[in-house]
Amino acid sequence: MISVILQMAGIIALGQVWRYQPLGGWTADRARGALTTSVYYLFLPALVFSVLWRAPLGVDTLRIAGTATVAVLSSLALMAVIGRAMRLGRLQFGALLLAAAFPNATYMGLPLLGSLFGDAGRAIAIQYDLFACTPILLSLGILLAARYGDSEEQVHPIKTLLKVPPLWAAIAGAGLNLAGVSQPDWAAEGLDRIGAAVVPLMLVALGMSLRLETLTGRQLLTVSPAIAIQLLWMPLVAMGFALAVGTSGTTLTAVVLEAAMPVMVLGLVICDRFGLDTTLYATTASASTLLALLTLPFWYGLAS
Repeated sequence: MISVILQMAGIIALGQVWRYQPLGGWTADRARGALTTSVYYLFLPALVFSVLWRAPLGVDTLRIAGTATVAVLSSLALMAVIGRAMRLGRLQFGALLLAAAFPNATYMGLPLLGSLFGDAGRAIAIQYDLFACTPILLSLGILLAARYGDSEEQVHPIKTLLKVPPLWAAIAGAGLNLAGVSQPDWAAEGLDRIGAAVVPLMLVALGMSLRLETLTGRQLLTVSPAIAIQLLWMPLVAMGFALAVGTSGTTLTAVVLEAAMPVMVLGLVICDRFGLDTTLYATTASASTLLALLTLPFWYGLAS
């Protein structure tokens, strides 16, 4: 576990170096846009499609999605209560709601679980995110961002959800799987070759997204409840619910690790889009990513 974390940290650090030393005339923000777009529309859908086509799907799929749903909604509710008590401004409140509720289940969870558990881990990470976290984010999360943000954009959650390529890939892969269609060797090899680009590109893009300059004492004090919820409360709730519904073995460890992931980087895009406090969100994402390098081994040991 420690060696996997260190390997991931090294790749993330490459992205952070790029942020301060642009390569080939490309700034980190510009390069990150190219990387994330290619991952989102090409490499990740190929990986999702391939993995879910051959993954074992059944009762555990419902347990995984249920665990993710309970963990996200309970964290959202807890942050709402704490945020009201803190008397945050509207833009800050909205940003911390998103930060506390949605883990970096794909950008960091997929590489970690894939390294630890192979295809089984990748399948769990994909199901955790695409069958629960992403639908909640692009429905309830988007509505909350619009409610507390400054943007006057009209929100259409269903239309937004229908424009997610990895989700369509997940539906197609799961459909072929449940229909009993076996995956040909040539398809598996081709899709796996394309999907192999996902992990390094996502981790480099994650490093590019971290804004260490926002880690000031005042900012860290403000975001500390969201970080505590994301790194401590959410995995605790996930473990309790997963055990209650009979989850065990690799699946139990994997869903706890998914819940223990740091703040989702995609939230920066949502904060920009709806006029929430992007700097505050960036502080939460950056600090939680660094702290997760310490907390993830703890949750791995406990869940194992």
